[in-house]
Amino acid sequence: MHMYLRIILILTALSMTGNCLGQALTGYADYTDGDIEIWNRCAAILADKKTLPTGDLIIEAAHCFADRPYVASTLEKEPERLIVNLRELDCTTFVETVVAVALAMKETNPSFESFCRYLQKLRYRNGTINDYTDRLHYFSDWIFENSRKGFVRDVTQSLGGEPLSLKLSYMSTHPDSYRQLKSQPGRIRTMREKEEEISLRTGYAMIPPERIHDCAEGIKNGDIVCFVTNIEGLDVSHVGFVYRQDGALRLVHASSTGRKVMIDERPLQVFASAARTSAGVMIVRIMQ
Repeated sequence: MHMYLRIILILTALSMTGNCLGQALTGYADYTDGDIEIWNRCAAILADKKTLPTGDLIIEAAHCFADRPYVASTLEKEPERLIVNLRELDCTTFVETVVAVALAMKETNPSFESFCRYLQKLRYRNGTINDYTDRLHYFSDWIFENSRKGFVRDVTQSLGGEPLSLKLSYMSTHPDSYRQLKSQPGRIRTMREKEEEISLRTGYAMIPPERIHDCAEGIKNGDIVCFVTNIEGLDVSHVGFVYRQDGALRLVHASSTGRKVMIDERPLQVFASAARTSAGVMIVRIMQ
């Protein structure tokens, strides 16, 4: 039965290696029986693949969600809490879900609870949930914070990427586009401060679409590919995973045009070049 559950989960903080249990923290989680069933199916499929290199395990986990429908805005519920939705995915929740599945599968005894712990760690700034502003809305911030946690590493610069300066402002200047910001001056102010903090950071880089082929040798199976946008005030407009298929770099993603999780037929460079608002890509590697 497809039943809505609202429970209080006692979540155990993870160490950076995932081998130690730390201070317990409490969060709210929403999920359905269907989400647990999907986790169980994925865990069974991946059980004998957990010793694969992390990038290959990421792709195997991504395949578990093939043809799942693309649905936007599944996280937009008040009060802010951990939304676990394995049935419907957008590009960001697809990436977060797959990474959390792969990290949980690396544990000795993978469980739905451990998957939830990783998902919360990945999605929220300090792994804790107080309100909407704790969520890592800008993907450049997602990369920065999850690099600090030891989950990922931005390898764009080492691959030959060009320096990238960010000037974020979109959320604080378009609060009416976000239900949780509209008529919430305190949250708008917090988002503006966070945008300014992110924009002051250095070390970001971008590979222009026409240079992806030149950098292809260093891009690995299962790397996260982030499409940098030229829309004013934003950083990244789309994310997915690199899939090395028959010698070509392809994209596994939750596609808003295809309306499902899919492998794009076009090589990555062609996909990036065809996107009207894409200025280039960032490449991020899962490190656990």
